[in-house]
Amino acid sequence: MAVALDMIVGKWKPIIIQHLIHMETLRFNELRKLMPDITQRMLTLQLRELEEQDIIRRIIYPQIPPKVEYSLTDHGKSIEPLVDALHYWGLFHVEHMEKKLAFYSEV
Repeated sequence: MAVALDMIVGKWKPIIIQHLIHMETLRFNELRKLMPDITQRMLTLQLRELEEQDIIRRIIYPQIPPKVEYSLTDHGKSIEPLVDALHYWGLFHVEHMEKKLAFYSEV
């Protein structure tokens, strides 16, 4: 479990992976637009770490200006059920906490 969590721990990695699951291939600036609160430096760092772990693939097209696309590797696609489960559990948890807060505000 520790190895799996280490791959996706942090604020941005799960979001990057989730976007690539749903959009399949994205360019750097497309990812930036989808995550307006991330800095360019942090996005670069997170993408490099995911690439080093063979979760994402980076393809550079030799043109001017250079075109770089990111997508999940076959290995990276295997993380989809885990990311989906975390997403749905997060929604369930938010709903649970809202009900709890509503209950205590009525008491």
